[in-house]
Amino acid sequence: MSVLNGIRVLDFGRFIAGPFCGALLGDFGAEVIRIEKVAGSEDRFTAPIGEGLPGSGFLQLNRNKLGFTLNPRKTEGAEVLKRLVGTADVVVANLPPDTLATMGMDYDSLTSIKHDIILTSSTAFGSKGPYATRVGFDGVAQAMSGNMHMTGYEDEPMKNYFPYVDFMTGTLNALSTIAAIMHRDQTGEGQHVEGALLASALSVANGTLIEQHFLKNNRVASGNRGQTAAPSDVFQTRDGWILVQIVGNPLYERWAKLMGEDYWLEDPKFASDESRGENAIEISDRMQKWTRDRTNEEVVRTLEDARIPCGEVLAPQQTLENEQVAAMNFLVGTAFPGVEGMAPVARMPMDFSSIDNSIRRRAPLLGEHTDAILTDLGYTDQEIAALHEMRAV
Repeated sequence: MSVLNGIRVLDFGRFIAGPFCGALLGDFGAEVIRIEKVAGSEDRFTAPIGEGLPGSGFLQLNRNKLGFTLNPRKTEGAEVLKRLVGTADVVVANLPPDTLATMGMDYDSLTSIKHDIILTSSTAFGSKGPYATRVGFDGVAQAMSGNMHMTGYEDEPMKNYFPYVDFMTGTLNALSTIAAIMHRDQTGEGQHVEGALLASALSVANGTLIEQHFLKNNRVASGNRGQTAAPSDVFQTRDGWILVQIVGNPLYERWAKLMGEDYWLEDPKFASDESRGENAIEISDRMQKWTRDRTNEEVVRTLEDARIPCGEVLAPQQTLENEQVAAMNFLVGTAFPGVEGMAPVARMPMDFSSIDNSIRRRAPLLGEHTDAILTDLGYTDQEIAALHEMRAV
């Protein structure tokens, strides 16, 4: 079964945070209508997979959605929006508060149409405070949360390549939207759910921020080498690279036994995670000597036998070909018109014993379901043609 059957979501999201929230709700069975600009929204054309084809991220982030185009700033488009909202349970929009207001999609405007509507919105910095109207992307939140300062090297701040802040915000928005739906079912009351990229980034960074508050230890970036335990680093092998992460005395003792030297257990400077983190360079150097003359396969097999967490550093093509990725069906082959072969679309990364959260529908073509949805809203064929002619849809 799907847990959100009967829930209609209007997804005005752009780029990642909003659309990922909508995708997760669609995975759980909601009817999600992705609403784009009449000529297509920006994220449809970001990193296209071929001429005239949508972006790679668009295929992932708009699975399990219907496609609809709309210009709510036109009088006729605003009327379509009102009819849509009247049939919806949730509106998802990652837009600044002033933009929502000019589009007639702020919470007060929506509740005047449907009193128990749920609005899930995302901003870069939050809806209040001196930065409320600023725009920003994932990288901006990474920079301001301390992540860039702690990533890379001391003399070169570096952001994560993959936009973890956007995906975390979308995930938290989906979780909070489901909570708002449960609240509405219990009380009859709608809700405005607000996420912020900076808030999400601060949640990830919080442990380091708490440490800084109390200890003022002013950490700086140290590349791949961890600072609060060791060995926690990337090591070169004869034919590649391996990440090893050891935290806690039991794991460290297994590693020391593997090295075959009493020194690592007898010297007091290696007695705790904290002290090992402070002396991580020496520990990493020892581990590097051990891995240098072994292949990736040999290192992984030996560390697995010792029950020490490790993983090969894979290039994207190697990830696509990885046996564990295939065994778990984490990437689902999904067809798309005009694309040769199947797109490896990441499914919801959760498994349930009896809830259906599968990819049931590919990302939509631009406006693919506009006419069918307008018909469902009560528009005649002539009215639909007129809406298209005036570019309201």
